[in-house]
Amino acid sequence: MQTEARVGVVNSSPGGGGTNGGVETTSLKFKQQQQELLQAQKTQIGTVSQLLAGGVAGALSKTCTAPLARLTILFQVQGMHSDAATLRKASIWREASRIVGEEGFRAFWKGNLVTIAHRLPYSSLNFYAYEQYKKLLYMLPGLENHGKSMSADICIHFVGGGLAGITAASATYPLDLVRTRLAAQTNDTYYRGIWHALRTICKDEGVLGLYKGLGTTLLGVGPSIAISFSVYESLRSFWQSRRPHDSTVVVSLTCGSLSGVASSTAIFPLDLIRRRKQLEGAGGRARVYKTGLFGTFKHIFQTEGFRGLYRGILPEYYKVVPGVGICFMTYETLKTLLADVTTKL
Repeated sequence: MQTEARVGVVNSSPGGGGTNGGVETTSLKFKQQQQELLQAQKTQIGTVSQLLAGGVAGALSKTCTAPLARLTILFQVQGMHSDAATLRKASIWREASRIVGEEGFRAFWKGNLVTIAHRLPYSSLNFYAYEQYKKLLYMLPGLENHGKSMSADICIHFVGGGLAGITAASATYPLDLVRTRLAAQTNDTYYRGIWHALRTICKDEGVLGLYKGLGTTLLGVGPSIAISFSVYESLRSFWQSRRPHDSTVVVSLTCGSLSGVASSTAIFPLDLIRRRKQLEGAGGRARVYKTGLFGTFKHIFQTEGFRGLYRGILPEYYKVVPGVGICFMTYETLKTLLADVTTKL
């Protein structure tokens, strides 16, 4: 980052008052520049630190919201093998009570180990790729003065976030599929763990079975991360311009939560189809959806109605508000802490 020094003009006068005033102005501006430079340096961290901050933020967020995440998955896949009467009776409290009664309280974290194994590299790549894509986009011709244009900033955050999401999702997809299958298991345990699930899927469905639903995932994750990052960055910039002295933790938590709600609402139907695609053929079951994305969308709409596309949206909201907020807050906090440690070293 280049810092342009601005020196105040010293106006001479017979009494010397003008000179003193000019020196004071120069000194004040110099101090302000130092403070701005220090503040900017706090957000500049190395690649390893950036990956670490992103990975820890994602893992912590997912662990805190694991019970709600499992409830969301169970609701999303209910329509695949349940009749209409069962779907009408479904509720968050009833499903949570069933999990505690039949599987025990620890079952809320079923599949959380693979979630962490997935989220550490996924979040690391996501945040790191986002920062790198932003730098590349800012280097494009015509975007040199991006700081003066809010619309250009929003566009860059949107495109950078979308590309980052696609990059991270593609690299870690098999773990995401395994996580869904482990979390969707209830009383019948077909997969006994991460490695057993990976081996069984490869044996039963071939290596390509690990990538079931990847197309739907990429179609959804790009807009999802793009909306999340662009809404977060826009809200944070607006907040800090109006209330610059508010706590960074509060700003990150609030803006992150709102960005998560916006993102989840926009792409939830695609996420539901993604989950169902990931479970196709699991445990030797027959395929339910034998068409592509639009055929699956039409089938769900015809058999379950419009509400079927948003099955599980309530636990998703309950999860995403604290989850995304915790993720962004942890990432921003760790970035600052690691920058301070790096500076001292």
